[in-house]
Amino acid sequence: MKLREATIQDLPILLEFEKGLIEYERNFTPNLKKTPFNYYDLKKYIEDQEISVVVAEQDNIIIASGYALIRENKHYKNPKNYVFLGFMYVIPEKRGLGINNMIINYLLDWGENKGYQEFQLEVYAPNTSAIKAYEKAGFTQDTLTMRINTED
Repeated sequence: MKLREATIQDLPILLEFEKGLIEYERNFTPNLKKTPFNYYDLKKYIEDQEISVVVAEQDNIIIASGYALIRENKHYKNPKNYVFLGFMYVIPEKRGLGINNMIINYLLDWGENKGYQEFQLEVYAPNTSAIKAYEKAGFTQDTLTMRINTED
């Protein structure tokens, strides 16, 4: 298993991962658009030196991904900036093998090397397997976004 920064040549497979992630997350929320969309501007993220897009390779095949970028915190929270993790995706046949944790550790090291200690991510509340994986990696729950749609 090898972790490395993504390149533009990886973009087609990363876009497929993004589609897979979106389809997987449709199970957790009814309000995702039905028409095709993207969560991320992956090309921009790969090209930006202030963002780490990481891939995991096994036998020269990309099997997982994640990214880290710097965000400004809410004005009433400390610290002023934090590292946001996202695009955590592992191909289905490789899930449960600790690959996500390896990617998280890579991204934590990236952020710490930039001088950050605060890391955050978002996960759908019903996605209990992801929540367990993030808690295993040391994350704790913070706020929970709740929603209502009166037309439902």
